[in-house]
Amino acid sequence: MTSTWLHNLPLWQMALVTFGATYLAATAVHVVTDRLAAGPHRLSLMAVSPGLLSPIGIIFGLLIAFTATQVWNDTERANVAVATEAGALKSVVILSAVLPEDAQIQLRTLVRDYIEYAINTEWPMMAQGAATLKLSPPSLNKALQVTLSLAANTPGQQIAQRQVATSLEKALEARRERILVSRSEVSGLKWACLISLAVCLLFAIALVHCGNRLSSAVAIGIFSAGLATTMLLILSHDRPFSGVIAVTPEPLLQVMPADR
Repeated sequence: MTSTWLHNLPLWQMALVTFGATYLAATAVHVVTDRLAAGPHRLSLMAVSPGLLSPIGIIFGLLIAFTATQVWNDTERANVAVATEAGALKSVVILSAVLPEDAQIQLRTLVRDYIEYAINTEWPMMAQGAATLKLSPPSLNKALQVTLSLAANTPGQQIAQRQVATSLEKALEARRERILVSRSEVSGLKWACLISLAVCLLFAIALVHCGNRLSSAVAIGIFSAGLATTMLLILSHDRPFSGVIAVTPEPLLQVMPADR
């Protein structure tokens, strides 16, 4: 899965493409139905019942709702995963202060290296939908190994050692979650179904109003504005780590240990 050029456009350009494509399709539908209405089948076309709009509109609305729910859930999962990962790493930095100085310095360095790796290597890959779980973060794995092999000398250090290990495992789990979410998107089949139903609804609106050219144009134009707005909203949030409206690594930057 790779990111498309459309997902990487600035928001105003994405809006321009979305609205342009929608109104181009709407214009084509209006022209076709207008010509058909001027032909010998005018009376048959004018007999199309307005009741046709209701079932098609309901089906289209349900599909939009299901698609939007998937997109919002993916975005929420991505934000929660990044926040959880940052919180776990912050706990590691705080709890490491109880451990011996050598272990504390080593853990802080490994956490800093991991955050730099996540930002500079994993985030660009997630933006392209190319990040996988095959590659394991060496710094975080090393930090977990250092923690588990540490000889704790006091009860406080033993508690801190267990908590640091738990926090590192939590960070690894959060990382797995954000990588999985980064590969989520609205499938091509869903987009095809949405577009097909939108075209059907446009034709239904045009046929119902084919007796009056101006009213047909107005009805199609109003529906097209709502359709383009909906498509833009879904498209701009389709991939949580891609595009202008994307989940950023800012929470990780905020917990990055300072150089010592």
